[in-house]
Amino acid sequence: MAKIKIIYNTVPSFKDYLGIIIVLALSFSVNASIEDVQGGTALSLSLWLGLAFGAVLQRSRFCFYCVSRDFIELKDAKGLLGIITALIVGTIGYHLIFGAFLLEPVAPRLPPNAHIAPVSWVLILGSLSFGFGMAIAGSCISAQLYRLGEGLLSAIFAFLGIIIGFVLAFLSWNYLYLSSIQQAPLIWFPHYFGYQGSIIVQILLLTMLALVLVKLHKQQKEKKIIQQWWNVKWHTYVGGILVALIAIIAFLRVSPLGVTAEIGSIARTSAGYFNILPVRLEGLDTLRGCITIIKETFWSNNGLFIFGVVLGSFALATFSGDFKIQIPKIKESIRSFVGGILMGFGSMLALGCTVGTLLSGIMAASLSGWIFLLFCGIGLYLGWLFRNKYKLT
Repeated sequence: MAKIKIIYNTVPSFKDYLGIIIVLALSFSVNASIEDVQGGTALSLSLWLGLAFGAVLQRSRFCFYCVSRDFIELKDAKGLLGIITALIVGTIGYHLIFGAFLLEPVAPRLPPNAHIAPVSWVLILGSLSFGFGMAIAGSCISAQLYRLGEGLLSAIFAFLGIIIGFVLAFLSWNYLYLSSIQQAPLIWFPHYFGYQGSIIVQILLLTMLALVLVKLHKQQKEKKIIQQWWNVKWHTYVGGILVALIAIIAFLRVSPLGVTAEIGSIARTSAGYFNILPVRLEGLDTLRGCITIIKETFWSNNGLFIFGVVLGSFALATFSGDFKIQIPKIKESIRSFVGGILMGFGSMLALGCTVGTLLSGIMAASLSGWIFLLFCGIGLYLGWLFRNKYKLT
């Protein structure tokens, strides 16, 4: 761990601000072009939330695989504790909002749009596949987006793989839905414990998990680093709090956080164009989560959100000096592509990824979010073992 001495008596140069200026100019231009579009307010807010989300991810290194790897290899639990911070703050915020949609959490009624997915072995399969793919590719889908904003070009191969993974999942969807998902229960904690009880259960579980991580945490060796204030990475708990606040605003004004709906919609539309999908994807449009649709317009709420994530990351990466064009080697490109296929396949079956199903799902007190957390973690560890055994670096 680095002991950082921060220098405050200097200011960034115009060159440091150039990326932010470019991003703001582009963002205002896009914002002006969607003002008169139906749903323009939600589209505009999605763009600005994406910008904020990308900036926070980039500055706090809020990457599920990266922080998990730090814990596996170094017993450094700070990153994982930052994620738990996000889940605790988000849980409280979501439950305060629930009452506005649903005064009494009586089954089978559910709050609109909340990511509460069916619980079945298909969810477990999707979670394992996503976690394993995340380890092979080197980061989750949201981190691929913000690292693309940092100049990591291997992310392009990862996204090509993710699209193919979605298509493979679409081809198997009807069998999986009719044989398992259709009968699977939607388990939402407030149905059983009420809102207050649900908050208590969630925070107790997250606190217990945090205590285990604190117990296993190993203090890292310190080395002194002198940095300008704009180069300093944010603490993970700061990133966690900001991610939670963005998630709460997004849920209240647009839809729960997620980064796969647009990518899946591109995959579904492209595959439909080439006539390689079933005529009908049974029950998919009736489920909750990062649901894909056939694209009929260029912009969508989720599309603008992930566009904003890349731009927000680019703006802060150029400002802080983290931006660098990184041309991947063939081995890295293949690894990103294969990992992307597994992530795309898994996120389609699980109806979301570490943002949509894990973050938004757990904040919404859905059992599906907790199951994704458990089995994605198992898949991630197996993928880490595989990657190290075969030296896939």
